[in-house]
Amino acid sequence: MSDIKERPYHHGDLRRALIETALAMLATDQNWAFTLREVARRTGVSHAAPYKHFRDKDVLLRELARIGFERLGQTMAEATASARGAMRGKFVAGAQACIEFALHNPGLYRLMFSSDADKAADPNLHDAAMNTFGILLRLLEEGQRSGSFRPVAINALAAASWAQVHGLAMLAINGQLLEEKVGPEPIRAALDVLLDGVCCGE
Repeated sequence: MSDIKERPYHHGDLRRALIETALAMLATDQNWAFTLREVARRTGVSHAAPYKHFRDKDVLLRELARIGFERLGQTMAEATASARGAMRGKFVAGAQACIEFALHNPGLYRLMFSSDADKAADPNLHDAAMNTFGILLRLLEEGQRSGSFRPVAINALAAASWAQVHGLAMLAINGQLLEEKVGPEPIRAALDVLLDGVCCGE
């Protein structure tokens, strides 16, 4: 983590400063092996300062994951709102926005879906994650109401869609979507296969 510049903290919102420092460290190293002590040092505060806002590192990690879900949700919502045309196009826009978010924030995305982001331990994190999932759910419900998507159980449709999109995101950030294995445009091709089963002939 030596390439992260020290960011001395002088006054203001200590909690925000600690979170920003931790997010920067996560983005640089793409993992969360840091300690609260290291976060404090890079924020320019005493080693004890973080404990005023975060009981332990797990609490900080859950807050980072919550922020990640909020940002992912906003990204997906904006993508689907700006997409024009049929429901199929809106679905693709939202899915691609999710995958692009993962590619640009690999460490944060992995944390969001890791066991260290224990949603049962933090209602705010749980709500943020469910709100993001709700974007997909509402999109599928809208597609069913319009007759664009097949009238199958919505929970099954959502689970299959989320599994596909999340799986593609994880494969992408792990560098496993190699052309020799899956072709030149694997993400769009995989989404087309999924939607061929979801759509009613759009």
